[in-house]
Amino acid sequence: MEIPSNYSDFVGLIAESIRNNWNADALTDYQGVTLQYKDVARKIEKLHILFENAGVKKGDRIALCGRNSAHWAAAFLAVLSYGAVAVPVLHEFKAQQVHDIVNHSEAKILFVGDMVWPELDGEAMPNLEGIIYIPDYSVVLSRSTLLTDARERLNEYFGKKYPKYFRPEHINYSHQTDPDGLALINYTSGTTSNSKGVMVPFRALWSNYMFAEEVLGNYVKAGDKVISMLPLAHMYGMAFEFIFEFLHGCHVYYLTRIPSPKIVLKAFSDIKPVIIISVPLIIEKIIKKNVLPKLQTYSMKVLLKVPVISGKILDKVRDSLKEAFGGNFYEIIIGGAAFNSEVESLLKKIGFNYTVGYGATECAPIITYEDWHHFRQGSCGKAAPRMEVKVNSADPQHIAGEILTRGMNTMLGYFKNPEATAAALDSEGWYHTGDLGLMDAEGNLFIRGRSKNMLLGASGQNIYPEEIEDKLNTYPYVSESIVIQRNEKLYALIHPDYDEAAAAGLDADALHAVMEQNRKELNNEVATYERLSGFKLMKEEFEKTPKRSIKRFLYENEEV
Repeated sequence: MEIPSNYSDFVGLIAESIRNNWNADALTDYQGVTLQYKDVARKIEKLHILFENAGVKKGDRIALCGRNSAHWAAAFLAVLSYGAVAVPVLHEFKAQQVHDIVNHSEAKILFVGDMVWPELDGEAMPNLEGIIYIPDYSVVLSRSTLLTDARERLNEYFGKKYPKYFRPEHINYSHQTDPDGLALINYTSGTTSNSKGVMVPFRALWSNYMFAEEVLGNYVKAGDKVISMLPLAHMYGMAFEFIFEFLHGCHVYYLTRIPSPKIVLKAFSDIKPVIIISVPLIIEKIIKKNVLPKLQTYSMKVLLKVPVISGKILDKVRDSLKEAFGGNFYEIIIGGAAFNSEVESLLKKIGFNYTVGYGATECAPIITYEDWHHFRQGSCGKAAPRMEVKVNSADPQHIAGEILTRGMNTMLGYFKNPEATAAALDSEGWYHTGDLGLMDAEGNLFIRGRSKNMLLGASGQNIYPEEIEDKLNTYPYVSESIVIQRNEKLYALIHPDYDEAAAAGLDADALHAVMEQNRKELNNEVATYERLSGFKLMKEEFEKTPKRSIKRFLYENEEV
C-alpha cells in the first residue's frame, strides 16, 4: 500500500495537540469534571510512569472497559502514546463476554469503569497482571509486586521526574514511525466463538483523522464544543467524537450514561455542539416525536398544499429543528445503519443540513461520505479520501452486489484468526464488507442489504441477531427463531416445537408462559442492548433456502 507523502506520526499528533492547546478545556463529563489539555497530559504522564515501573512493554495489550468519560479517554491516549496496544471493550457486554475478549486479546492490564467492575470476576481473567479503576486510576487487583509498588509510589516517581514543573516542552511521546504498526484491537462481537478482533493500524487512525480534517476542518475551530453520545469503544464514536476533536483542539463533552432523548436535547441546548455525529435511531426518535405529528394533522396537511404558506411552514420546521440540536452545528453526520426513508425525505424537503456516511470497524471506520451540500438522498456518499470502493456486480448501477473497499483505512486483519482474515481480505487488498449495494455513475453508494444481518443499538452498539438466536434456540420448546428490530427494541419470532410441547401436556397458555420465562432468562444472559422486549409465536416453520437458511427478508415486517 502506498503511503501518502503527507503521512505523519499519529502519536506525534497527540503530543502536538496537547502542547498547542495546553490551557484549553479538553474533556468534560457532562454536568461533571472538566480536564484541560494540560490535565490530560499530566494523567497520561503518570500512567506512562505506572506502565514503565509495572513492567509494561511496547506492544503489550491493555484493555479498557467502561462507560464514556474523560478518564476513559485519557487512559486510552496514555496507552497509545506509550506504545502499547489498546483493546477497547463495550461496557455493556456481559461479564463473560468481557472475560473472553480480555483473555483472547492477551491483555496485560485492564482498565474498568464503575459500572463494570462489580460484575467482573478477576479469577476468570488469569493472565491479567492487574486491573485499574478508571474513575481514579487506583489498582483494584494486582498480581504483580511491580504494579503494586508503582501505584503506591506513583506521585513520588512523578515528583522525582519533574521536581520543579510539568510544562508543554515535556510532552514528546515516542513516535510510532511504522504506518502498519498495530494501534488497537477492536472486537466486532462479544462471544468467544464468533468474536473477531479487528487489528487497526496507525495509518488507519491517521487516515480517518485526516479525512475529518479535510471535510470538517474548515467548519470546526480549536475550542469548539462537541458532544460524545456514541460508545468510545465503538470505532464510529472513537474516531469522530473523540480522536478528531482532541487532535483538532476541541472541547469534548461526554454523556456518561446511555442518553435518553430528553437528556440529549438538554445537552444540545446547553453545549450547542459545532458538529453532531449520530446513529439513525437518535435522530429518528427526536423527529418522529417532535416534528412529524405536528405536520400530519388535517389542518397542517391542507396548509402544506398552499405553495407560499408551505414554504414558510417548512422553513419554520427547519429552524426549530436546528434549534433543538443546539442551533450551532455545521451538519449532522448519520451512520451505522439504514436511515428511515420517511424521516430522510422530510429532512431533504426542509433543506436540513444532514448527511449519511458508511463505514465498518474494519476500516476504522469510514468508507464513504459526502458533504451535506452535495449529498444525494438515499445514498451514503462517495468513497472517502484514500479509499477505493466498488460494487462487485456486472451492472453496479442496477444490479446489487457485494461492496468491496481498500485503502489506508483498511485493517491489518483479525487478531489470531487467519481464516476469518482470509475470508475478509482478498489477495488484492479488497475488504469484502458482506453488505450489498448499488453505485451510480457519479460514485454515490446505495446500501441495498446487509448480508451480515447486523442491527444497531440506540447508542451505536453492533447487534448480531444470529448470536441471540443461537442462545434462544437452546431454551425449552424453542425450535427456531428470528430476532427482529422495531425502532430501538428487539423482538423474537419463535417457532416452538409444538409436538414436544403437546407431549409434555402444555396448552397454549402454558407454552406462552414457558416462552416468557425463556425471554427473561435470556435477557439475564445477554448484553443490555441485546435484550428482547417481547416475542411472537409462529405457527409454521420459517421458510428456508435450499441451503436451509431462513429467508429472513420474508419476516422483516412481521407484526409483533
